[in-house]
Amino acid sequence: MQTIFSGIQPSGTITLGNYIGALKQFTELQDDYNCFFCIVDQHAITVPQDRLKLRQNIRNLAALYIAVGIDPEKATLFIQSEVPAHAQAGWMLQCVAYIGELERMTQFKDKSAGKEAVSAGLLTYPPLMAADILLYNANLVPVGDDQKQHLELTRDLAERFNRKYNDIFTIPEVRIPKAGARVMSLQDPTKKMSKSDPNTKAFISLLDDPKQIEKKIKSAVTDSDGIVKFDKELKPGVSNLLSIYSVLEQLPIEEIEQRYEGKGYGEFKADLAEVVIRHLEPIQQRYYELVESEELDRILDEGAAKANQTAGKTLKKMENAMGLGRKRK
Repeated sequence: MQTIFSGIQPSGTITLGNYIGALKQFTELQDDYNCFFCIVDQHAITVPQDRLKLRQNIRNLAALYIAVGIDPEKATLFIQSEVPAHAQAGWMLQCVAYIGELERMTQFKDKSAGKEAVSAGLLTYPPLMAADILLYNANLVPVGDDQKQHLELTRDLAERFNRKYNDIFTIPEVRIPKAGARVMSLQDPTKKMSKSDPNTKAFISLLDDPKQIEKKIKSAVTDSDGIVKFDKELKPGVSNLLSIYSVLEQLPIEEIEQRYEGKGYGEFKADLAEVVIRHLEPIQQRYYELVESEELDRILDEGAAKANQTAGKTLKKMENAMGLGRKRK
C-alpha cells in the first residue's frame, strides 16, 4: 500500500476552502492509502505566535481533522513537535540544502519582503518540510499550487541525500487536488480563499455559525448580469460559488446551472448558504464534542506513538548513513 503524508499549520481556523481542497479529499484517501496527517506546529513558529493561542489552535485543528471524517483506525493523526525525529531530520537536511535554493523559494521572498529582519527559520523551514515527508517514505503528497515549489525541493534534497550517502529515501510525487477543488475568495475571486485574509467576509470558517455563513455568501462578489453560469474568465465570482455548490452537493455544474436558469443570484445564494450550513452542521457538532475531550488526547497519543515508531526507523538510517553517533560494539 502506498503512503500519503500531509501537514497543515495550526495558524487559524480551517476554512471551507481548506476543507474542499484538502480535508474532504483526505477522508477518501484514507481508505486506499497508508495516511499520515500531521499538525505542523513547528512550521508555525517561523513567525511570532502567542503560545496559548498556538496551543489552542493545535487542539482545534486536531479536533477538526476527526470531525470532518478522518478515522484514527485508518489514518495516523499526530502533532509534529511530539515526534522529535522531525526536527532532527530537518537539521540533517539543512546540511544537505544550499542557501541559494532556499533563498529562491517564492514563499520566503513573499513573507520576507519589506521586513528589516526575519527569522532564520523562515529561510530554512523547507528542509523541515522535506523531513516531514521523507521520514514516512511518502509516495504521494497532496499539495496546492503554492506548495509545488517546496515539493520540488523535497525531491531534490532526497535525491541528493541518496546519491551522497545511501539510497534511503523514497522520492515523493506531487498529488494535485481534483479539478474544481480550488476555492477562491468570496470578495476577490481571483485569489485563493485564505484564513489569513484580513477581510473576514472573504472566507467561510468551518466553525462559522449559520447567520455568519448566510451573510458572507449573500455579500459574495458576483457580477451585474444575474445569470447563474460557469465561466472562470468572465464570471469568476459566480463560477466560484457554483464550484462550492457542486462539490458539496456532488452535482454536475451543468445541472446546477439548469436549476437556476431564469432565476437571479438572490435565490442561488440563499440556497447555497443552506447547502453550506447543512454540510457543516454535523462537522461542528462532532468538533465541539471532541475539542476538550479525553478521546482527542487518546487519539493524539496513539498517533504520536505510531509516527515515532515509523519516523524513528528512517532517522536511524539517516544517522548511520551520515556517520552520526557512536558505533556500537
